[in-house]
Order: sequence, then C-alpha cells, then structure tokens
Amino acid sequence: MRKKVVAFVLLFAFWLLITLNWEPLGLDLGFVVVGVLLTLLVVALTSGKYPRKEWLINPVRLLWLVLYVPYFLYYCLKANLDVAYRVLHPDVPIRPGIVKVRTSLKTNLAKTFLANSITLTPGTLSVDLIDDHLYIHWINIVSKDPEKETEIIVRKFESLLERIFE
Repeated sequence: MRKKVVAFVLLFAFWLLITLNWEPLGLDLGFVVVGVLLTLLVVALTSGKYPRKEWLINPVRLLWLVLYVPYFLYYCLKANLDVAYRVLHPDVPIRPGIVKVRTSLKTNLAKTFLANSITLTPGTLSVDLIDDHLYIHWINIVSKDPEKETEIIVRKFESLLERIFE
C-alpha cells in the first residue's frame, strides 16, 4: 500500500509540475481533478509492476543506473547524427531489415530496459522479444552474422543493464 501512495504522490506532483499555470501561480481545478483521476488510474493499472524493494535500496545498482543515463544518451546522440547524415546525404546507402539478436539478460525488467534502449536509439526499433531473442528493425544491416549483429546492437547496453537489474 505504501508503494501505491508514494507512486501516487510522485506522479501527481509531476502532473502538477507540467500542467501548472505559472503566471499568477493559479491552479485550475479541472487540471487538478483530471490529474487525480489519471494518477489513480495509472497507479491502479501498474500496482503489481513495481520493482522489488531490495532493488530500490541497493546503492550500487542505483549508481550504475545513474551512470547508464549519460552512457545511453551518448549512443542516442551518435545514432541521431548517423540517421541525420543518412537523410541529408542520399548517396549513403541504407539496408533496412529485421535482425534476430540474442540477449544474455535474464529478468523481464532488464530485457524491457534493453528493448526500450534499442527502440529509443534512432535507426533501430525493437519489434518482438521471444525468450532470449530480440527481433530488431535496423536501418542499416552491416552483417549477416547474428553474433556480429548482436555485438553491434545489444552488447553496448547489455553489460550495464546486467549490473543494474541482475
């Protein structure tokens, strides 16, 4: 129950932050009511999905998570520049297709983070996750070897995610 209350307070505070009318610090009652209802709905729908408490209080894992953010942003920026270059220079070839890569991550939360990290990186899109295999749409397939594809797409995120979630 405590997790639900904390989640509600944090989500509702975020809602107020993004919808607050900052002019005379006025609060529109309609936005507050919608915020309460949506926050309650989100908390009710996701109440069984919260991470284990032990994970939340482990400072080493939290440190790795904090380090993962700039690491991910670096690869995201690099991929953005690559896709922009391909768009602006039509002579640069693209070979789009779906590749099957393997992950060594075991927990569902780690696999979800991996799939989302891949999807948020321009030029790649996680299509499906079946057991230990991810199906990824890739803008420029550079190899037909699944091991090399796995190395290029997955391994850069996998080692840190393993430290965070497993």
